[in-house]
Amino acid sequence: MVSSIWENLFSASGKERSIRTSLKENLLFKDLSLLQLRGLEKVVHIRHYRPGETIFKQGEVGVGMYIIASGRVDIAIDEYQSSSGDLRLVPIVQLKAGDFFGELALVENEGRRTATATAHEECILIGFFKPDLMEIIERSPSAGVLILLRLSEALGTRLHQTTAMITELKRMRMP
Repeated sequence: MVSSIWENLFSASGKERSIRTSLKENLLFKDLSLLQLRGLEKVVHIRHYRPGETIFKQGEVGVGMYIIASGRVDIAIDEYQSSSGDLRLVPIVQLKAGDFFGELALVENEGRRTATATAHEECILIGFFKPDLMEIIERSPSAGVLILLRLSEALGTRLHQTTAMITELKRMRMP
């Protein structure tokens, strides 16, 4: 698998963590006070996945992001085989506890998933969806602003990584 924008450069290391620890150590929520974190815990969704179970598929409408509390998640993209016309999944990266993915869905209106996420092993994921973000913004604007600032930072970092990768690919193709 290739190092790419799917890797979470913001994660803390560790195999398994509590929900509060997973939230507090996540880039998007690390500036929240203990009181704000407790409020966040009330709106997030805990999901359990078995090995091989699909979390979401490329092309589906995204509704939110996930933080890996335990386990590993494979991120892959669809690739068409021109010779056979078949579709196959190409592995991009494997994420671990502490990593997060799908955050673009928090800011897009009915944006489509750009990859497929599958549980590599037993996983506990923390789902944070757009309606949850909107509820936090409504109930605690200061917490909402802190989350949105960090979300902007994460998306900006991913954009810089993408630009650097495209630039490098173009350099490799130039004579």
